[in-house]
Amino acid sequence: MRLPYAPSTPPESAGPDTAEIYSRIAARRHPRPLIPLDLSLLHSPPVADGWNSFLGAIRSRTVVDSGILELAVCRVAVLNHAVYEWNAHAPLALKGGVLPAELQESRVLPSTVTGDKEKDAQARELVEKSKLNPRQQAVLVYTDQMTKAVKVDDEVFAQLKMVGFDDREIVELTTGIAGYNCVSRFLVALDVGENNDKEMKSVDELVQGLK
Repeated sequence: MRLPYAPSTPPESAGPDTAEIYSRIAARRHPRPLIPLDLSLLHSPPVADGWNSFLGAIRSRTVVDSGILELAVCRVAVLNHAVYEWNAHAPLALKGGVLPAELQESRVLPSTVTGDKEKDAQARELVEKSKLNPRQQAVLVYTDQMTKAVKVDDEVFAQLKMVGFDDREIVELTTGIAGYNCVSRFLVALDVGENNDKEMKSVDELVQGLK
């Protein structure tokens, strides 16, 4: 980590507002302790509090399929080389019903957004021929465009509707992809968890870890 971690309990000099923020974050993590991401953010308790509220809503108050959302988060991690994010969320994708072969596709399929139209078309063909189902394919391409291009093509957005996502699900999926792009950029910039020089866990390792 490029900074020291904040203390895992409120400093004695902290006021009641900071103590309440620690308590809210601890409540969301329960029964786990605070994680390195929390202890990085807690250098700025107000930012940590807002982060906790926003990501907590995405994680626990949305109706979009959890496996689909986690697959998108994993794709963000791959595109942004965020090892910490992949290692944390790939097991959640598997728990959410994503098959190991589908998770592997999210890791190895080339980005469909490179700036080279021919390469992008070839990558889209690979997605269409992959083991991903149509909903997963639509989400992966949408994630690629949001992450690498920011602007999303009309046809890519329309595909989300075509495969059955409703307005609320699209909003939740979009905020999830945007939010975890923010997470990955924070993690990688500060090397939270000291993972930047490590390899992402393989899907086989992750599957074994869930047994």
